[in-house]
Parts: sequence; structure tokens; C-alpha cells
Amino acid sequence: MKKRKRIGLTEKPHPSSRHIDTAAPLEIARMMNREDEKMARAVRTQLRPIARAIEFGAQALSRGGRLLYVGAGTSGRLGVLDAAECPPTFGVSPKMVQGMIAGGKKALWRSAEAAEDSLSAGARVIRRARVNGADVVCGISASGRTPFVRGALGEAKKRGAFRLLVACSPSPEIGPLADVVIQLPVGPEMIAGSTRLKAGTATKMVLNMLSTGIMIRLGKVYRNLMVGVTPSSRKLKDRAERILMALLHCPRDRARVLLRRSKNYPKAAIVMGTKGCSRKEAVRLLEEKNGFLGEIL
Repeated sequence: MKKRKRIGLTEKPHPSSRHIDTAAPLEIARMMNREDEKMARAVRTQLRPIARAIEFGAQALSRGGRLLYVGAGTSGRLGVLDAAECPPTFGVSPKMVQGMIAGGKKALWRSAEAAEDSLSAGARVIRRARVNGADVVCGISASGRTPFVRGALGEAKKRGAFRLLVACSPSPEIGPLADVVIQLPVGPEMIAGSTRLKAGTATKMVLNMLSTGIMIRLGKVYRNLMVGVTPSSRKLKDRAERILMALLHCPRDRARVLLRRSKNYPKAAIVMGTKGCSRKEAVRLLEEKNGFLGEIL
């Protein structure tokens, strides 16, 4: 007898949205909002594996490894989005955190759904990235069973990389796929199978925690300030100046001068202003302390 394929929770119809197609706009908004409120609770159930992922991730990146997100569709786009935000926010190289999506760059703005069905394509992106034992590969899959993601995680295992998996349809079957599995109990979507909704929201929350937590552990944040920011726009220059003003208790003109003398390196500017030293000495101190500003100030 042929075994029936198991349907994930996110594919099942939600009993509360059975008549959403005839609901008024305000009721649609209320129904979706009620479900979205549950996503923080769903993430809360996974704080321990998220913490383990942060710790392992920080250890790997502190030794020169990379964090590589791999996903298809919405999951892949969320990984690319999180990776793209790391350089301007934390001042890290674009190579440190990367996003890989099934179907390549064109799939970012136009769906390429069939691309997710290939195990070999997932393995191929890992080979092309020359993943090794120093790296962390994070698979993102609402179902936890996307072939592209499974192929990538399988190849990552062969190469000795540490593997994470973020999934939104809890199942014991996906446990062996990664070293740390984050299984989010998001339940059925308001539109059955549309995982860009609650699953996407919950996944974004986890990726926020993962990348931010890793960067905090790497010393890219001081107190709750974005001291690793790359001041590459007017907004970010203003933010860097305000950080200097807050930490050095100085006027904006002084902050601006320090930032210029530091060659737009906020951490160095802060050390220069605190210690009264040159940029060269500030950089030396930061390197000596592995970038941890709190150990210098």
C-alpha cells in the first residue's frame, strides 16, 4: 500500500479563516493581527536552541568562519535580507554573512518556485561557496523539507560545517538534518500554505535574534549602541555622530572631527576621544582587544 505523504501544519486550512474571503477589510485585518500576535510566543518556545545557535555562530565567526543562509522563496529572501543588513549595521565584510536563494539573484524579485525542488542545486551552492569546517550553514525552510535546503545541509555536513535549520512545521523527521534545529510552532496559515505570512514573520524574528546575537557576541555592539555602524549615508553619519556625542559627552562638532580623523571608523573615533590617542594607536588597541570596545573604555 502506497504511503500517504504527510501534510505540514502550514499547509492545512485554518479553522478561524474559513470565511475570510467574505470578510470586511477591518475583520480581515483583525483576523490576521490576532494570528500574528501568536508568533512572538511561538518564537519564545525556541529560545534555548536559538541561544545555542548564537553561541556556536559567534565562536565560528570569531575564528574567521562565515554564516551562510540557504533557502527558497520567502525563506530565501529573508536570509538574503538579513545578510544584506549586517555590513552597514555592524561594519562587517559582506562575505561574513551571506544569503543564498534557490534560483539565484533573479529569484529575489520574481518567484522561481521550481528551483526549490532540486537537492543537487542546494548541494551545488554550498560547493560553489567553498564551505568548510569553519563555516555555519543555516537552512531556512517553512516545511523543513525543502529539497534545495536539504541538499545544501547535506553537502555542508560532508564538508564539516556547523548546520542550523529554521523550520515552521515541527516534525521529528527534520531533527537529523542539522546540529541545531529551531522548530517554530506557527500552526496553519490564514491562507492555507501561504508561508510568507505567519511563517515568514516568525522566521524574520529568529533571524533578527541570530545575526544580532552573534554580532553582539563578536563585540559589534557597545551597551545598546551600534558602534560598528558603517557611516556610508547621511543618516548613518548622523547616527555615528550621535553615538560619539553620547559616549564622549561632546558636542556634534567634536564628534564630526573625530569621525573624520578616524576615517569614518566609529570605534576608533570613540577610543581616540576617550584616550586622546592617534588613529593608529586606537586601531592597535581595538585589535588587541578583538574589537571589544568595553575592554578599552
